[in-house]
Amino acid sequence: MTALEGTHVRVLVVGAGFAGIGAGIRLARSGERSFLVLERAGTVGGTWRDNTYPGAACDIPSHLYSFSFAPKPDWRRRFAPAEEIHQYLQECAEEVSSHIRCGVRMLSAAWDDDERCWRVLTSAGTVTASVLVLAPGRFTRPALPELPGLVTFPGPVCHTARWDPSIAPEGTRVGVVGSGASAVQVAPALAEQGAEVTVFQRSAPWIIPKGDAAYDRAERQAFAGNSEARAAHRAEIFQDLDAGFEARVLGTEAHAALRRRAQEHLHRSIPPGPVRDALAPASEVGCKRVLLSDDFYPAAASGAVSVEASAPVTVRGQSVRAASGRTYELDALVFATGFDASRPAIASAVFGRGGTSLAEHWAGGMTSYASTAVSGFPNCMLLGGPNAALGHNSAVAMLEAQFEQLLSTLAAVPRGGVWEARPEAERAYTAMIDERAAATAWVSPGCTSWYRDRGTGRVTLLWPGTAEEYRRRYAAFRPEHYMLSSTPAETPA
Repeated sequence: MTALEGTHVRVLVVGAGFAGIGAGIRLARSGERSFLVLERAGTVGGTWRDNTYPGAACDIPSHLYSFSFAPKPDWRRRFAPAEEIHQYLQECAEEVSSHIRCGVRMLSAAWDDDERCWRVLTSAGTVTASVLVLAPGRFTRPALPELPGLVTFPGPVCHTARWDPSIAPEGTRVGVVGSGASAVQVAPALAEQGAEVTVFQRSAPWIIPKGDAAYDRAERQAFAGNSEARAAHRAEIFQDLDAGFEARVLGTEAHAALRRRAQEHLHRSIPPGPVRDALAPASEVGCKRVLLSDDFYPAAASGAVSVEASAPVTVRGQSVRAASGRTYELDALVFATGFDASRPAIASAVFGRGGTSLAEHWAGGMTSYASTAVSGFPNCMLLGGPNAALGHNSAVAMLEAQFEQLLSTLAAVPRGGVWEARPEAERAYTAMIDERAAATAWVSPGCTSWYRDRGTGRVTLLWPGTAEEYRRRYAAFRPEHYMLSSTPAETPA
């Protein structure tokens, strides 16, 4: 018999990245003891465990890209590198380590109407749970383009989220495919380590200054010794970033100001000529994530990073031909091509009432009520689910609101009770999302991005408002939007 066979818990959390660890801590501090957090990998950390490429870092300030209930006063930099964020998450997870099971993969989860619980098949046996919390993360399935001849390439080939440590940058000709957040980090970092870097860019990104800097010892000591100052610093960052949502709305002065700021950064960094022309975006500002970088433009201006303003189309041995017709001889290929986030892999393994899978329910793109609940899937909550990402502020702020919603739901529904989003609530929420998204740059003419469903074009990843508005509207359980039923209370585990 496997280790978890026959286990029953009130709450089962799947995934131990930011969402799963945070949910576990909040459950434990609320007094809940009957819960488990499953993690398929050998260690916790999610995105920040997986991304170890040179230059990997966050583009949200450190004091906001962390839990308000587990502050870290001694962040080394204003924008933390991946390694430090992973260490932070490992330290946070220690608080609930007795509830975390690493190396356990969820194979399938099915709602049992008769037993009023979720029956979850895992690599360690079958677990039943009254409440299923899905926290798989968005950046788990790297998107890789089909590139004819790639199998003939003799050197290392990897995605940034699956970094190949055999790549030794010094003296190596490296092709970086992509121009998003990972690309503008890894390209200058490889160049700094001595690589000859060529970026294959299908579309130029909008970039604004990052303003990164180290916190000095006095600042770290001040944050450590004054919790009020630390909280005020976090609140100031939050308010400044949240105000940035207006800059994603077409026709606003804030949107025009964002465009001017990005254009000024490009013009200050790169003199007139072919390089500036290649890096001038053609899309509407805000269509895709606006990137933060202090070193990508200088690396391009100096020639340390060369920009090929088209995508690779074929590979023949070490020769990579771009759509422009130019050919490059390379020693390594790095795909910074993002993730397939609009259709989560886990959705095909979760089955609600009547055996309908979450993937089938989402055939026309992800939908939900409050970005957490899906009709036909009782006692199931998604963290970081449909329309829960932000293009302007910290995803952790959204997750914290969802933790509050989870605790509020558990407090409102008796043990053994069943709650399920009403279909009309899901339809109304989806209609609201679509209407509000229509006013943003995310659906401007010619705009394509990972924010939108690859099949329908609907914006299914982003919340079209401020993080504060989301918290205000959805952090508390609202019973009028759910179908509720109760049974005799369970015996606490």
